Amino acid sequence: QVQLVESGGGLVQAGGSLRLSCAASGSIFSFNAMGWYRQAPGKQRELVATISSGGTTNYADSVKGRFSISRAKNTVYLQMNSLKPEDTAVYYCNIYIRAGFDYWGQGTQVTVSS
Repeated sequence: QVQLVESGGGLVQAGGSLRLSCAASGSIFSFNAMGWYRQAPGKQRELVATISSGGTTNYADSVKGRFSISRAKNTVYLQMNSLKPEDTAVYYCNIYIRAGFDYWGQGTQVTVSS
């Protein structure tokens, strides 16, 4: 079993910054990618950023140049700068180990006030 524990969400003014962390523990010997997704009220969950086990990163167009994903062992971080009200959402951590083994965190709320 794999557990993901997220932290770092909160309330920030537009233009501000937050850093999210997600620590993965459990039966993890290797994985393909870790990442962050978000879901705003009334919208579908969407990809924010991912990082592969080899360090390749991928970002949603809406966050390119403002967000940065990084990883240290089994912890993934999301540095969010120049935050906008439209970034308000519940942010979920994900680890993709292999097909059929895909785990999610409980989510952390990020609220950006205008």
